[in-house]
Amino acid sequence: MEKSLPLHVCHVSKLSILINRSHGFLHSIAIAFLIYYRASFFFQEPETRETPWSLWLTVSVCELLLSIAWLLGQAYYWRPLTRTVFPERLPEDDKLPAIDVFVLTADPSKEPTVEVMNTVLSAMALDYPRGKLHVYLSDDAGASVTLNGLREAGRFAKSWLPFCKKYGIKTRCPEAYFLALEDDDEDGSLIRTMEFKADREMIQAEYEAFKGRVMSFGEDSESTTNSTSRDHPAVIEVIGTKFNAEVDVPILVYVAREKRPSYPHHFKAGALNVLIRVSGLISNSPYMLVLDCDHYCNDPTSARQAMCFHFDPKISSTMSFVLFPQRFHNISKHDIYDSRIRGVFATLWPGMDGLRGPILTGTGFYMKRESLYGSSING
Repeated sequence: MEKSLPLHVCHVSKLSILINRSHGFLHSIAIAFLIYYRASFFFQEPETRETPWSLWLTVSVCELLLSIAWLLGQAYYWRPLTRTVFPERLPEDDKLPAIDVFVLTADPSKEPTVEVMNTVLSAMALDYPRGKLHVYLSDDAGASVTLNGLREAGRFAKSWLPFCKKYGIKTRCPEAYFLALEDDDEDGSLIRTMEFKADREMIQAEYEAFKGRVMSFGEDSESTTNSTSRDHPAVIEVIGTKFNAEVDVPILVYVAREKRPSYPHHFKAGALNVLIRVSGLISNSPYMLVLDCDHYCNDPTSARQAMCFHFDPKISSTMSFVLFPQRFHNISKHDIYDSRIRGVFATLWPGMDGLRGPILTGTGFYMKRESLYGSSING
């Protein structure tokens, strides 16, 4: 690591701050005049009032509550931050810490197995040192179709991961990669090579065969009988030890916690608690990445980017997690209801970051295990 250079820097846009605060100031003046106008009504002579006082009071209270809500929301615009990371300044690969990736699914009938496996494959394909990435899948339904899908994903990863590494593929979710209208190669040099075209056609054929096997298993009535079972024993299976030595493929771990009808399970939150305990006995990595089953990793360098913050000596001791924004696909063309939730990820998060008070959403964060244990994990 280059000690003289920072791993990340923060940017505060002075122009944005000036615009936001000026707008807030002018809006506050307008609200103050409105409140004065509403309050002055109650000091008028009863004979001069043209509106019933009860109706005026109701409107005044509503406007006051809306004004308070607006005022509290201005904190997000007070000091928004953006950050730039420099992964190339991180230590050598052998000095980077291990990471446990947790993918959680609960019902194969609502969360198709192929989509879940795409998330798993994107996590396996993260750009991170060999042997320091462990991928856990929590199947809260204990469904055999999900377990079979994970086994098939482990086999397909033997071809998919080397292909991504060889050609520097950026979109490492297979479904998203093959559905893209244009290849993610920036200068187009890969498209012009015959070797790349041949390898892409071959890996795409393998992916279609992989999907076919997963889907055909799911169509088997015997395989889907217990797809949403809430009464099954605990199952833990380590997948990948046989081919891990041949290809740089992370070991997969399938986890289905025990579920009984007479006990509450708290859905995925309870399953995550079990995953943390199981991973503590198997790999016990100091950092964890949590992903919902339909949120794939769209940037293979995200792990190294997160380490740029966790390795910063100035903030590492007091920092618990690094959170990445969510990006949504399959949205309507015009997205008039903001289903992408851009207001949250583009405005609220940078604003809370500037106030040193971020929140933790349910997916896409790299968390320090020690922050959950409350003490060192090496004991």
